[in-house]
Formats: sequence, C-alpha cells, structure tokens
Amino acid sequence: MAPQREWFEKDYYKTLGVASTATAKEITSAYRKLAKKHHPDTNPGSDETFKEISAAYDVLGDADKRKEYDEVRTMGPTSGGFGGGGFGGGGFPGGGGGYRTEDMGDIGDLFGGLFGRGRRGGQQAGPQRGTDVETELHLTFEDAIRGVTTSVNLTTDARCHTCSGSGSAPGTRPDPCTRCGGTGSLQDNQGLFSLSQICPQCSGRGTMVTHPCSTCAGAGVEHRNRSVKVRLPAGVEDGQRIRVKGRGAAGRSGGPAGDLYVIARVGRHNIFGRRGRNLTLTVPVGFAEAVLGTTLTVPTLDDKVTLRIPAGTPSGRTFRVKGQGVPGGKKSPAGDLLVTIEVAVPAELTDEQRAAVEALAQVIEPPERDGLVV
Repeated sequence: MAPQREWFEKDYYKTLGVASTATAKEITSAYRKLAKKHHPDTNPGSDETFKEISAAYDVLGDADKRKEYDEVRTMGPTSGGFGGGGFGGGGFPGGGGGYRTEDMGDIGDLFGGLFGRGRRGGQQAGPQRGTDVETELHLTFEDAIRGVTTSVNLTTDARCHTCSGSGSAPGTRPDPCTRCGGTGSLQDNQGLFSLSQICPQCSGRGTMVTHPCSTCAGAGVEHRNRSVKVRLPAGVEDGQRIRVKGRGAAGRSGGPAGDLYVIARVGRHNIFGRRGRNLTLTVPVGFAEAVLGTTLTVPTLDDKVTLRIPAGTPSGRTFRVKGQGVPGGKKSPAGDLLVTIEVAVPAELTDEQRAAVEALAQVIEPPERDGLVV
C-alpha cells in the first residue's frame, strides 16, 4: 500500500509505548493494555486517545504495513525518526534539503495529491463515516437492575429505503469508474515511493452513479425517522453511557455508519435504593423489638427473606443479605441486599404505654454522657 501522510508526522511506536525493535507479540500486548485503559465505554472522554492507539496498532500490528512504515521512518524528518527538522539525505527529489512536515501538502500537490489528499482546501473525498448519535432512554428501576432489550426512536441519516444505499435508481446499479478502473485511487510510482491520490472522478468510491435514485439524489442516504433495537445489560446505572456500534447515522459514499450512544435515565423505586451493585432497604422496628430481638420478613426484588435481629440492635445498624442485590454476570458477581434498621420512636403514647415506659426508666440506667451534657 502507499504510505500515508500521517506516517511522516506520528511516531506509532511512541504511541504504543514500545521500542522500534519490539516483537509482534509485545506490540499486541501493549495495544491491548492501552485499548482497555482508554476505551470510551469505560473511560468517557478518551475517544481521541483511543483512535490514536487504534491507528498505531493498525499499522504496527500488520507485518507488511509495519515494514513500509519503518522504511518511511528512515526518510522522515531528520532521517532518523520523528522529531522535527527537514527531510535529509535525499529521501525526496531535491535531496539535501530543508523540507518540513508542513510542506508535505505542497509536495502532494506537486504530484497530483500525495497521500490521497491535497493540502489546500482540506476537503475529504471518498467514503465518509456517519456521525455518532446520542440519545436518552428512560428505564424503570427493575429494568435497569435486570437488563432489558428495547427500541429507541431516532431521526438521523439512514440508508435510503428506495435504493438500499446504492444511490442508483431501482433496476440500475453503479458502473465502475472509467478513470481508476474501480479501485478508487490513482497510483503514480516515483521510484522508492508509490504516490497515491483519490480518484477525482469517482471521489474514491470506485463506481459512478449514472442513474441517480430519485429519493436520495444518488447520496445513498436520507434523513428520516427510524427505530433501533438496543440491549442494555443487567445493572445499568443512572447516567451510564452505553455504546451501540454501527447504529448511528449512515455513512456517505459507502462509508461505515457511526455509533449510537444511549444514556440511561433510571427511575426511583418506592422501597429499594441502590449503592453500586448492592440494593439498600430501610426497615423500621419497635423499641421493644430492638431491645429484645426479633425475626423479620423483608422483601427482595424477586421474593422475601427472613432476617434475624439480635437483642440490643441499635438504630442504624445494617445487615447484609448475600446475593440479593443486582444480578451477577460473567465478569461480575451478584450484589447484596443491605438492610438498615431504624428504631421507631412513637410520637404519642397512651396512658398505659407512658406508665410502662416510666416504669422501665426506673430500672434501666441511662447511657454515660460524660462531657456531652453541660
């Protein structure tokens, strides 16, 4: 393949944190660690870093691309890697000197668009990736805990329903480009380098729409309403951003679709709360029950469990019921149900109750309050 402009500007070895002598296994290992650390699903806001890591591995992880990249590096800025300065040693016509990385666009213009794009104008031709789309999905507390498969409605660029994205009128199909022969690019061998540019006639698609679709005018996409099915895993939390790959806006000129990002909005439960993968529950008990101990039947999401409250349990003590929280999956165990005891103090007493409490007060010493009461 022809070298890309970015090969002269970026040190992919530095991006992956490996030496230029690293083995294929070391490069793959470094990529996996960085991809896991900077993946947008687990580290929001790291999209650009993740793209740089992926671009580096796309080259260094392929033996043929890496060989070409290493050859380009020997003739990159300063003839010894990537560090600024000019092209040395005659890597390009004109040999000794003084080309800068910024001038690559002008060199590209000289050869009819080096690396597939001219520097002036900055307009990208050829297939274009669709835009990413973001939407909110409101869930009940139970659906968020158990997981749910549902649909979201979007208004985005979508594949044209008339031509199925081909851009051609029904009953016709695109013809191969007569200039590039269907490859989408034009090659110009310049000795050591094979210079490439996007075919200006077909804009890199390799085909020409000779009978445009009347609905999309040959674009292959139309702006319309569509429904997308999404599956949310068990344990989704409020505000969590979930990526659905390839379900964003449709790409143009044969480009891939963007991604869909679904932001979960989880409603409240009338009994349960949540703390990570644990569910929380507050249960009131009477004064006598807290003092003497009791056995309670408390609800879970699916059933009921029996909980023994020992004598002398203070208000605010929390008991853990194993495995009764958010259901577990392949990589995460089930959460627990955390039951907090709240000793209820009556606001009003009958005469009989008051007499009983006063009698109790005569035989039970109050707690030590040294230094707390003036």
